[in-house]
Amino acid sequence: MTTTQGKDMVPQDSARVYHRRHPSQRYRRMSDTLAEPKLLRVQHNGSTPPPHTTASVTNSEIQEKNKKFTVYKVVVTVDGHSWFVLRRYNDFSKLLDIIKKQFPGCHLKLPGKKLFGNNFSPDFIRSRRQGLDEFIQKLVTDEKLMQHQDVRAFLNVDKNLSIKEAAEEEENNGHAAEAPEPVDLGSTEKPHVKPSDFEFLKVIGKGSFGRVLLARHKVEKQFYAIKVLQKKMILKRNERNHIMSERNVLLKNLDHPFLVGLHYSFQTPVKLYFVLDYVNGGELFFHLQKERTFAEPRARFYAAEITSALSYLHSQGIVYRDLKPENILLDAQGHVVLTDFGLCKEGIREKETTNTFCGTPEYLAPEVLRKEAYDRSVDWWCLGAVLYEMLYGLPPFYSRDTVEMYDNILHKQLRLRTNISAAARDILEKLLQKEKRLRLGHVDDGNEVKRHDFFNPINWQDLEAKRIPAPYKPSLSGMMDLKNIDPDFVKEPVPASVSRSQTLSASVQDADTAFIGFSYAPPLDINAC
Repeated sequence: MTTTQGKDMVPQDSARVYHRRHPSQRYRRMSDTLAEPKLLRVQHNGSTPPPHTTASVTNSEIQEKNKKFTVYKVVVTVDGHSWFVLRRYNDFSKLLDIIKKQFPGCHLKLPGKKLFGNNFSPDFIRSRRQGLDEFIQKLVTDEKLMQHQDVRAFLNVDKNLSIKEAAEEEENNGHAAEAPEPVDLGSTEKPHVKPSDFEFLKVIGKGSFGRVLLARHKVEKQFYAIKVLQKKMILKRNERNHIMSERNVLLKNLDHPFLVGLHYSFQTPVKLYFVLDYVNGGELFFHLQKERTFAEPRARFYAAEITSALSYLHSQGIVYRDLKPENILLDAQGHVVLTDFGLCKEGIREKETTNTFCGTPEYLAPEVLRKEAYDRSVDWWCLGAVLYEMLYGLPPFYSRDTVEMYDNILHKQLRLRTNISAAARDILEKLLQKEKRLRLGHVDDGNEVKRHDFFNPINWQDLEAKRIPAPYKPSLSGMMDLKNIDPDFVKEPVPASVSRSQTLSASVQDADTAFIGFSYAPPLDINAC
């Protein structure tokens, strides 16, 4: 992902900043504004038909910043590749004005504006959504209009097709390397794991370098979440060290109840595979979307389990650096499971620091934005931000404008409404302290956080033994119940290439040797029958 630059507060180098996973959440900033009118010349020869494009307006929601407004979800599909964008009515109107100036004979129409009455009534929004849906469907069937740069920008076509093309290139490389014999991954204490050992069932997540898939081992019949990454994409973006660090961190997670566990890691010439615990209670992000906020006892329970997990990571010399609701899963019993360790920093003990600019904008600590050396107390800032979001419904310094949000994090005073307890307000003030040396957790790390009055109801031994029942238990009918997984992931087809076992070819040797030492299988239990 790219960084957002502005006001000289965002470092220009060594930056690795992730935006929120997708724009469907209730407070996500709108996509880029429309560019100046300009016709994009797209040519098709006689043998190459134009891409088949469909689009529809499928949903709407009311958002609020200073005043209420409605956004509409536009789902776009080009040759089987789908994504969506959020647009306001005014965005549609501006686009139509541009089109009419460029194409005076255009007969596209938008549903009319409502001059009187309630613009937020369900009937009016439903009627407008239907009108916008008719507009967008007619728009994408006009090949000439679909060549217009502003139309493509409105639909985010070129950005998403470039991602699709990069993925297809990786898939094609994998197909070219296909061979019937599995690659020899070196000696281990267990027979080599390979993709064909698994039945890949559903896509349950996506990231910068690949997908997470629900899979079942063909012999064990055990369900796993398998993270499949493209080697060339990792090397192209110079992310090898982060991936190897993620593997190393996962190997240390096996002894903690609130961290996702790694069962195997293995590789083919073109892909890396993490075989992880399968957790299908959904992301905390998913549940916050549905419920907006959590009651204080529920938020305290999650915050306590997160605190336990962060304390353990810190005891292992690991700074997490990317705590956010998308990276916090709930298991079938309702307990927290932290996942995605791609931004972790190893080897950071007490008083030691690092300075890489990375994280997710809503949760970046002030010292990270100031490009100062920082320590493990950045994780306690993130805990404060997530706890604030659970209690109030938004990150503490949120703005739709990223530069403004960064400025808020650095300079704006924290505001706390009185609808939560005094202890909750106090821990938020101390976790979201802009000066790290004054922040709760800076002196005695997790022990200091655990001693705060907000956590007085928590028996930490019982919590870590999972003897405290979770305040919310996801309703699940079985391992294949995916209703808590984002449906935009689940409906994606499973790529055929993920289950191929490939031999090494000359074109992928460099990628393969770059990940020597990646493969892992747990040792055999010598006492087992």
